[in-house]
Amino acid sequence: MYPEGLYYSKEHEWVAVDGNVGTIGVTFHAQKELGDIVYVEVPEVGLKVQAGGEFGTVESVKAVSEVYSPVSGEVIEGNAALRDAPDAVNRDPYGEGWVAKMRLSDLKELEGLMDAATYSAYVEGGGGH
Repeated sequence: MYPEGLYYSKEHEWVAVDGNVGTIGVTFHAQKELGDIVYVEVPEVGLKVQAGGEFGTVESVKAVSEVYSPVSGEVIEGNAALRDAPDAVNRDPYGEGWVAKMRLSDLKELEGLMDAATYSAYVEGGGGH
């Protein structure tokens, strides 16, 4: 449910890092809690965001939830496919359901995020509610 090699935030976002580029999405837990996702607001290219800053929303049949960036940087690509297929976040949260790619401004911020085992324990311990 929580792939190894990714970094996870307490706000239920993940980031995969390749050099200084991070791909960001919402976790399996987050999409499960939200239910059927009907709309994803994808951040615009060029948006600069600080770690913990809001940079989009996910809307489901149950609720609207903000997406917070787990890292600081500048958006270099938004997943435009989510405009037509927001359910990709439900079907494949770590693949097709990614939300944005960012050029990371401070790789040290990754040290404050969780690995898969720590995030899994956090969710199972009630940190997901």
